[in-house]
Amino acid sequence: MSDAMQADCGEPLYSLAHLTLINCTPAELIYIAARAGYDAVSPRFITMNVPGEFTHSPLDKAQAQATRTALATTGIKVLDIELARITEDCDPREFEAALELGGELGARHMIMSAWTKRRDDRNFLLDVYAETCDLAAPYGLTIDLEFPSFSRLRTLDEVLDIVRAADRPNGGVLVDTLYLHLSRVDLGELLHVPPEWLHFLHISDCLPGIADTREGMIQLARDARLYPGEGWIDFAGIIERCPPMNYSIELPNQSRVAELGYEEHARRCLTHAKRTFGAARSKRRVSEPLAA
Repeated sequence: MSDAMQADCGEPLYSLAHLTLINCTPAELIYIAARAGYDAVSPRFITMNVPGEFTHSPLDKAQAQATRTALATTGIKVLDIELARITEDCDPREFEAALELGGELGARHMIMSAWTKRRDDRNFLLDVYAETCDLAAPYGLTIDLEFPSFSRLRTLDEVLDIVRAADRPNGGVLVDTLYLHLSRVDLGELLHVPPEWLHFLHISDCLPGIADTREGMIQLARDARLYPGEGWIDFAGIIERCPPMNYSIELPNQSRVAELGYEEHARRCLTHAKRTFGAARSKRRVSEPLAA
């Protein structure tokens, strides 16, 4: 693992995930993160064309250079990049430009999730995931499979099945605290995830009720997440059941952004996170200096 990505004294890195400020370019995200006190960013190098998303391709020559300049100017690190989506016509080779840029910038992880419509395409998902892991390996990146509650892979068990079957040394599972809640995952299930598959944690909070429609879950996930401590998610319970990990705060909330502005929203995300779970520690193994 790169020394540059180690957290000081075993403390986790706090990263600003791009969905929190989806209107910003990667360079803008970096400058805001630096001013707000973050250690790292989690930029989106593969666009999703969701409402409000920045319009410039992050892989364009000028945008990529702006990102390099921002990182060099601020000293901010890149924790992970996103988002590789498995769709029916997915060709993993299309992810390689993002993997190359991520590797160049020191990222150590790429997020992947599945968005196919069928329920009988496990072998296809497995093949795409395994091939993406193989493509990512030369760039030093893990491929961390996520389970958004309104996607094709909706539960922790489903992503564990794919990662286990792929059996790649750079495989991984991304746990998002919101999706743990929406998918009704018992926190004890986290103890069944091999620690080497857990690299970082996506952080946000929410109120107790669970949306009963796909549209409701999407609206919550993309536009109405809460600061840690405002809802009821048991962050200490989650962290205690995971190995020591870095944290990426993914907390889109357009009303907060409109009220507070980009930088103050990002700052409050970080302040609430450190206040709410900053003292929580893994009970699965002795803490050690973290590397992304």
